[in-house]
Amino acid sequence: MAQNVTTAFVTLFESEVKQAYQSESILRGTMRTRTGVQGNTVKFPKIGKGVATPRINQTDVTPLNVTYSQVTANMSDFIAAEYSDIFHQTHINFDERRELVEVVSKAIARRMDQICIDALDAAASPSTVATTIGGSGSNMNIEKLRATAKAMNEKNVPSEGRYLLMHASQLDALLGETEITSQDFASVKALVRGEIGSFMGFQVLTMGDRDEGGIPKPSTRTCFAWHKDSLGYAESMAQKTEVNYIAEKTSFLVSSMFSAGAVAIDDEGIVKISCTE
Repeated sequence: MAQNVTTAFVTLFESEVKQAYQSESILRGTMRTRTGVQGNTVKFPKIGKGVATPRINQTDVTPLNVTYSQVTANMSDFIAAEYSDIFHQTHINFDERRELVEVVSKAIARRMDQICIDALDAAASPSTVATTIGGSGSNMNIEKLRATAKAMNEKNVPSEGRYLLMHASQLDALLGETEITSQDFASVKALVRGEIGSFMGFQVLTMGDRDEGGIPKPSTRTCFAWHKDSLGYAESMAQKTEVNYIAEKTSFLVSSMFSAGAVAIDDEGIVKISCTE
């Protein structure tokens, strides 16, 4: 006998997944975002620079000759799905729906983050900070943070909207630096909560190991600093959740899906930081 899932249940489940997904994503809101994209690609425009020149009376205006270019983000489809067996539900003493909200939403959030990390890693010509900065074969340190800020300042990257993504290993290394933990230099949050909210103009984000790939570590760990306008994220299908009964499996199939892509827009606003763990 087929079992129907009420519209109210599906709507409630989807809202819970979306809320949990938004709270789980580390990188959400740290880049330029386009939604409602039509087609398989989206183009982010990049406008060049110009130099103002003196105005001389009775002469033609000298145009800036600003260059225009664009970068393309390709959409990819993703799904997070799990079965909920109707017999199994009769033998458990917890709310399986709540558990599935957690599982599905975290899978979506991690994938969204990974799309953006992969785009940062694929940047063709970003600034780089070598692992030797602050000591041969060193992990994250104050010298590397200074070099990162300097690289952005030299490229005239705006001070507002800067982000720094590092692995838990780099956070641990920084928490051993006096400039990070001392109230004379930084927020007391580093001492009380073991985290760094912001430092040297960067909003600091920390991520652990992830099955999706996480922060790259082929030999040394590559951390990333970027400005919000230097990274683009686009969705052709926003996160959508469905609950369907599959008679052949006597189970409900809970699935959440989306289609999205990301791309580095301006390499001048991206810095790759190499760290030895």
